[in-house]
This record gives sequence, structure tokens and C-alpha cells, in this order.
Amino acid sequence: MTSILRTTDTPFSGFLKTWRTRRRLSQLELSLKSGMSQRHISFLETGRSKPSLSAIGQLGDALDMPAAEIDAMLLSAGFAARSSQRRWSQEAREAVGASIDHVLQSHAPYPAMAVDRIWNLQKANEPALQFFAMLGSTGTPNLLREVMMPGALRSRTINWEQTARALYRLLELEVARRPHDQEAHELLNELRDISGVAEAISQPSSENPLPVLSIQFQVEDAVLSLFSLIATVGMSSDPVIDDIRLETLLPADDVTREWFTKHFL
Repeated sequence: MTSILRTTDTPFSGFLKTWRTRRRLSQLELSLKSGMSQRHISFLETGRSKPSLSAIGQLGDALDMPAAEIDAMLLSAGFAARSSQRRWSQEAREAVGASIDHVLQSHAPYPAMAVDRIWNLQKANEPALQFFAMLGSTGTPNLLREVMMPGALRSRTINWEQTARALYRLLELEVARRPHDQEAHELLNELRDISGVAEAISQPSSENPLPVLSIQFQVEDAVLSLFSLIATVGMSSDPVIDDIRLETLLPADDVTREWFTKHFL
């Protein structure tokens, strides 16, 4: 896991006001949530006052900001990012890595992956590696690109248009959650330009959508249906850890359950 540092040209005053507006909070409501006076918040938003380190921490928590966005807000106020000040011990790094490995391996015989906020693959269990190889995966590090790009995996995804639309919406939500994440913005635009994606995401949603979208794959004579659970590390103040998503795929029917048990157990 490597350090992530994002910069922004937005001044602190604009940064704070943007996030308060995004959370639909008045200055009074933010005052009550953060424990700071409404007058002080007003002065911070107009630039009449400069924030302290503790004030930025209070505001970031009150606004439920991602760790990387708090780092960007610190930079906008002239402070060093928290991630650049933190020195992890080898023991702490190994503990986090071992816990992720444990979750991935325990999920066998079903696929499980650790990805970052924009679905760059970090780790995967053996069933995931073998299953996606069977589907014709090219080994592209970014899973969203892998699914969206024309190729074997896309052609074997039976409900590709629904899947593409759902995945694109997930990335849109991530971009909305991290408005200063230039890398995520660029990926969103890149995916939209891939052949067929713009048409897929522009289609209206079903009037009676299923409660959970199952991705359907054609593997030889079998139709395999999988749905995903995505977990994050709770209460993290570190942007690298905050980026981690554990995506576990689960069988949506008995045929799929039996197929994975036969092939990967």
C-alpha cells in the first residue's frame, strides 16, 4: 500500500463552503455538529479567519469527509497532509495486510478481491484469478476498464449493459464523494468514451428493478450468476486504508454455487 496525496488549487474558504453545501448543512447546523461557533465558521468561509489544525480535524469529522479530502483541505490551508506526517510501523502494515489476506482466502471457493477507490486491483484470491482468466481477462490492473473494454470478458458478460451501468454509477458516487480526486474524474470520462458505454449508461432503469443486480457470465455451457458485497475498513483516518475496498462475489443461485464448489474447492 502506497501513500496517496492529492492537491487542490481551491482555497480553504472555498473548500469548506463547498463541503458544507454538499452536506446540505447551514452554518448553524455545522456549528452544532463540529462544536465550533457559527461566527467562527462564517469567518473561515469568508477568509477572515485562518483555521487551526484541530479546527480542520473537527470540521472534517463533522462533514464526514474521506481521509484523502481532509488531507487536501489541510494542504489548502497551508498545513502538511496527515498522511505525510504518519509513519507506520512494519508491524502495523503487516497486520493490515494479513487481515486483508485472511478475508480474501477465507472466501474461497468464491472470488474475492482487494481494490482501491477506483477499482485498481491490489490483491485477489486464487478463485478470482483463475475465474477471470477463464473469462479471458487480459490482466488489466483496473477492473472497471477490464469489464468495460470490448474483449472476451465483456462478450461473456450476458447482462453487460446492466453491469456497465451499475459500475459506472458506483464510480460516479465515488467521484461525488471525493470532488478533488482528479484521477477518479479522468477515469470516469475515459470509461464513458469506450465504445458502447455511453449508450449503456443512458438507458433508462427498469420500472421494476431487482433488489440486487447479479452479474451473469457465460462459461462454456454454464450461466453463472454472481452478486457482490463491498466492504471498507471502518473509522480510518489514513487515506491509503480509507481507499481499500474488499469486493467479494457470491453465488446468486444453486447452479453457480455448485460450479464454484466443483472447480475451486
